[in-house]
Amino acid sequence: MTTPDPDGLLAEQLLLLTRRVHRIQKRHLQRGELGITPAQSRLLRTLARYDSPPRMADLAEALEVVPRAVTSVVDALEASGRVRRVPDPANRRVIRIELTDDGRKALHELHAARRAAAEEILAPLTGEQREILGGLLDTLVGEAAERRC
Repeated sequence: MTTPDPDGLLAEQLLLLTRRVHRIQKRHLQRGELGITPAQSRLLRTLARYDSPPRMADLAEALEVVPRAVTSVVDALEASGRVRRVPDPANRRVIRIELTDDGRKALHELHAARRAAAEEILAPLTGEQREILGGLLDTLVGEAAERRC
């Protein structure tokens, strides 16, 4: 008889939880008819963190993808009116990507869907359990961010 692998079990639980979060979030998004893919959602959230419009290369680096992957996502978001390409004021050959009002509205709807999904998932937990989980997640997220640097 083999002994259970606690790390393997945790990894499986995290994977199942992640899938559940995505399913629930997708269900909440479909209610709003937003029509945004996960890649587009991730790009919009990343774009919103910049103080000024970033270059495509900046987005690719932040998203940890190749630049051509960003191009196709930006193309789709631009076609839907959520982002626009703008020339860099200091160098017209450089193109920057900025959110439009529709993009900010989409971000608001994405945030609401994520929050609703989190509320649904966390509903069985007490306030104390949520605090403990939050602390554990902070530790894990902080370590992952440190490893990227």
